[in-house]
Amino acid sequence: MLTLREPIVQAPLAGGPSTPALAAAVSQSGGLGFVAAGYRKPGRVADEIAAVRFVTDAPFGVNLFVPGREPVDEAAVARYAQALAAAHPDAPLGEPRDDDDGWDEKLEIVASERPAVVSFTFGLPDPDVIAGLGSEVWVTVTTPEEAEAAAAAGADALVVQGAEAGGHRGGASDRPAGDIGLLALLQLVRARVEIPLIAAGGIATGRAVAAVLVAGAAAAQLGTAFMLTPEAGTSPAQRAALAAGGRTALTRAFTGRTARGIENAFLREHSAGAPAAYPHVHHLTAPLRAAARERGDPEVLNLWAGQAHPLAADVPADELVRRLAADARTALREALDRPAS
Repeated sequence: MLTLREPIVQAPLAGGPSTPALAAAVSQSGGLGFVAAGYRKPGRVADEIAAVRFVTDAPFGVNLFVPGREPVDEAAVARYAQALAAAHPDAPLGEPRDDDDGWDEKLEIVASERPAVVSFTFGLPDPDVIAGLGSEVWVTVTTPEEAEAAAAAGADALVVQGAEAGGHRGGASDRPAGDIGLLALLQLVRARVEIPLIAAGGIATGRAVAAVLVAGAAAAQLGTAFMLTPEAGTSPAQRAALAAGGRTALTRAFTGRTARGIENAFLREHSAGAPAAYPHVHHLTAPLRAAARERGDPEVLNLWAGQAHPLAADVPADELVRRLAADARTALREALDRPAS
């Protein structure tokens, strides 16, 4: 795995919180920042890569969404669209549709730009794609079976995402089989593969970083912990929701793919009826969510957050990286020095 001065990786945070300033600040501090290509037009992805390189020559990563391959029940999507229209008669809704998020164009960009790391979410690229990038390749997995498949396909490292994580489940499948806690998942994956592991899910403190390092991870990936930093593009409504605390839950209501967010009215009212249909539902609800974001309405927004989100701190990203790393070292020393009973 890429050698980092600090074992801290910033999760890609697609959909708004990701910014070149955040990626550059994390990388300059000795961790690994990420540019989120998901939901971005290919030209904007190229611009953001250039923006990070304008600020720093430190290594950073770019994350891509793998196009979905699971069948979608179009009738269920239509029924869900009707239910949303009835429940929100004055809210704008989009047209449900499939797309590949600019897959080919974005692959060309990362193959040309060659960031230190290219990571993949929502699936496993073909082995020839992995081999042809010229960058270190990380694949997000949520089950031991996905881990074995990614290692066999040529991945250099795996982002092992536990069920505690905020935002979308990042593995190839959206089935409940991926709902495994991080500590258990690290052990299960390590028993099957030898390549480096990056632990993700519910990590918000230096002690948690130390815990996953002891459990076999080479680094810790944190997402929600960076969302209150000034460099993040997190909306004001979501910043307020993160600071206020609140329970999280898994839902397909906003995008048609399972994701963890802070409970609000939309999540409670529509989770039961939401089909497994990404990105169809994402496109359906995108205008509704954009309007809610514009007016600062937290009851309709997708408030993605991990289970440890109350521990997120409003501090600069470089300070957060240094604090996490220092606290992790302290925790490791304390554990070693603790006398046996």
